[in-house]
Amino acid sequence: MGNTLFDKLPDDGSRRSFMKQAGGIVGLAIAPPFIAQAERLTAFSKTVAGVSTMQLKVNGTVRTIQVEPRVTLLDALRENLHLTGTKKGCDHGQCGACTVHVNGRRIVSCLTLAVMNQGKEITTIEGLAKADQLHPLQEAFIKHDAFQCGYCTSGQIMSGVACVNEGHATTDNQAREWMSGNICRCGAYPNILAAVREVAGQSAKG
Repeated sequence: MGNTLFDKLPDDGSRRSFMKQAGGIVGLAIAPPFIAQAERLTAFSKTVAGVSTMQLKVNGTVRTIQVEPRVTLLDALRENLHLTGTKKGCDHGQCGACTVHVNGRRIVSCLTLAVMNQGKEITTIEGLAKADQLHPLQEAFIKHDAFQCGYCTSGQIMSGVACVNEGHATTDNQAREWMSGNICRCGAYPNILAAVREVAGQSAKG
């Protein structure tokens, strides 16, 4: 078989060193993409041409930012507007941690581009309270201890508010169904349900 690159390496340790380096390069090439797509796009946006000016109306205030058209609304909120209450969870629209309201409707902000939401009313968890007065659902979450680690809480609250406004929390089963897109890895679902149902009951009476 001779005449290969490996046969030409002396058997003095350099062959072993070469094999380790080659194996490391191959491993790096086939390694899974641990960095989420949105994070890669944000990193590239700092160096790739195409950054443009856009305006987003967030929590009642028009804000001007400089971003690439491919930047997600989630990253624009967190990285450019520093509204970090909206959390980045799965970055695939499957966990609900990044839920915000756009024109009164709940969306997962990791699956929409910032540029597509110009001229729309965007509400994040930071804009839910009125001055020092918490939103009723925020108060209900505290009352029912509807959070543990707290990472999913902002998305749960934003989704819960929309759920109540949509009339989709009139029964326990209905609320569970319409809140099913929001994952709580701590398993605080009974407490979350109790909070949502309490506010839904208040809305029905009011």
